[in-house]
Amino acid sequence: MVVLGLCGSLRRGSYNRRLLGAAAAGLPAGVALEMFEGLAEVPPYNEDHAAPAPVRVLRAAITAADAVLVATPEYNGSVPGQLKNALDWASRPFPDNALRAKPVAVVGASTGLFGAVWAQAELRKVLGTIGADVVDQELPVGQAHDAFTADGALIDPDLRSVLADIVGQLLRKVPTGAEQLT
Repeated sequence: MVVLGLCGSLRRGSYNRRLLGAAAAGLPAGVALEMFEGLAEVPPYNEDHAAPAPVRVLRAAITAADAVLVATPEYNGSVPGQLKNALDWASRPFPDNALRAKPVAVVGASTGLFGAVWAQAELRKVLGTIGADVVDQELPVGQAHDAFTADGALIDPDLRSVLADIVGQLLRKVPTGAEQLT
């Protein structure tokens, strides 16, 4: 089983990338998290243009994955523009898009006190509108600059537990066997 990791921050050393790494470290045997590395190359959404190569790569990565785990920072109380832009591209053609009925969970980290809680709520709304099967739980990792060990694990055992629960809910949403045939 493959979970696509989608980091809303373009910064290589971002706390949200660390959060995805912490999720990957706790995955059960037989499940892998593959990071999508092409977010920065996705151009601004323009319905007048055919999907360029970076968008086709994004859509193919979403389609190939069994589930998607999005980790988002919060910029000015909302979703980072590049992440929202990528989701706009992924939402087309509507309603038969790569995210339709795809299990998706959203988590977030920020250096502020609230751990990107507004961005997470907005992303769950956007993903639900697109047609994704969204886990309705959040993981706000506030003061992210102090939240991780040197090797990338979450320090707080309660945060680790919530992350494991969200990932578990996400994996349980993935259809298996006969469910995939219907």
